Amino acid sequence: MIKTLLRDEWRFLTFRPVSAAVHTQWRLFLIGGLVFTWLAGIARYWDNPRAHVWQKLGLGSVVYVFILALLIWALMAPLRPRNWSYRNVLLFLTLTAPPALLYAIPVEKFMPWNAALQANVAFLGVVSVWRVALYVRFLRHTARMNVGAVIVGTLLPLSIIVFVIAVLNLEHVVFSFMGGIRPEDLSPNDAAYQLVVTLALLSFFVAPVLLVVYLILIVLAFRAKSRAARL
Repeated sequence: MIKTLLRDEWRFLTFRPVSAAVHTQWRLFLIGGLVFTWLAGIARYWDNPRAHVWQKLGLGSVVYVFILALLIWALMAPLRPRNWSYRNVLLFLTLTAPPALLYAIPVEKFMPWNAALQANVAFLGVVSVWRVALYVRFLRHTARMNVGAVIVGTLLPLSIIVFVIAVLNLEHVVFSFMGGIRPEDLSPNDAAYQLVVTLALLSFFVAPVLLVVYLILIVLAFRAKSRAARL
């Protein structure tokens, strides 16, 4: 079954259909996904000197995936997607973890500082785009949501996620508005975090529009259900 798990994980990450084992042996896939999530958490923080112990142990990523699954499940449930359950959302999210192993590459050890900053931004971009593309496919093909619902179902959670990440400052980026940033406080993750802050500011303005469209889609889904019940 481990061989099946790894084969299906690769097929999943490359946007190909997986075997029926993901349904019949979902507990194994969930355990495997949580292991991937744990390893990705360790990879993200192992060389960050400002990270807390629980972050370096990968525990934060494991807790985070359960909370994120609850958020996405609750947000999308009113739109009445198909095959929608907390278990399916959690399983999907854990299986998207392996791309984050890119963060384990210690680019600052063998690249100039500016190049290391750019590399970390590139890693963030690759992992984020990869995961979002998988999420869009999940909403479209598994949840069977229409295009409008997929757009809102993608952008609304993302706007919330980047805003929360920016506020929590999980990378422990140091800001000093009076005297600048001391050299010893610099981190190769600083540029990636600044990108997150920029996205958070953009999401602050976009979120109200997404919320209005989201409420309209809920009303439409409720009316569709009412019409179906009367037939």
